[in-house]
Amino acid sequence: MSEQQNAYLNAMGIDVWVERTPSAPVEEVQSIQTAAEPNSDQVVTDSLPQHIPEIELTTNIESLDWQGLQAAVSECHSCELSKNRTKMLFGAGNQAASLMVIGDAPSIDDEKFGEPISGEAGKLFTAMLKAMGYQRNEVYITNLVKCPTSDNQDPTVDEVDACESYLVRQVQLLKPNLILALGSVTAQRLLKSKSTMSRLRGQLHYIDTINVPIIVSFEPGYLLRSPNEKRKAWEDLQLAMKELSIQNDSTNE
Repeated sequence: MSEQQNAYLNAMGIDVWVERTPSAPVEEVQSIQTAAEPNSDQVVTDSLPQHIPEIELTTNIESLDWQGLQAAVSECHSCELSKNRTKMLFGAGNQAASLMVIGDAPSIDDEKFGEPISGEAGKLFTAMLKAMGYQRNEVYITNLVKCPTSDNQDPTVDEVDACESYLVRQVQLLKPNLILALGSVTAQRLLKSKSTMSRLRGQLHYIDTINVPIIVSFEPGYLLRSPNEKRKAWEDLQLAMKELSIQNDSTNE
């Protein structure tokens, strides 16, 4: 592991140990309490075109390109969330990324900053990505639903179902090598499972609508409230890094 990755792990608040050997004791590295500040210049946020074409209800979502899909989402009124939204958050990042990150719903901070996973949670998330060797603009970040929920509540099953075709189309256009699903709500809604995080973590998942391996981990906001879980989160990120390496190697052969 490089010194730079060690630094980012420390920024996440994770203690790093070297492997125990008969001749050397375990060496503990002091954790850094502050998380890395995100660099706004490194994030490419999708912006809506000035003139959004009218989308008919009969539009075939599977035929839309990135611009058409974003326009369709901005005109969507398929669930109650659309009635109170002040901003639609389609997604942000590299539209050719090998890693796709999915959260549950945009937060108040996300609305304020105009991109998914912002605020204090965003600072920790940036450190998590850097520990994996990524900048924010090198991955693609979106949510199960594209409109904020009331009082940051979890999106309902019906609300997620209303946005499902948009998310599936994002995956089809992106063609990522791996999806990182953050949080129990995201994992359960995406995988259509009632299993706990402890059962869903540590393995690859596949679903019929998305033919891409999915790895489950904790969402950054939860890690801020439960810092003792950061060690488990790093294990999830290591699994993701291993799978991405395998996928990249097979692509280059």
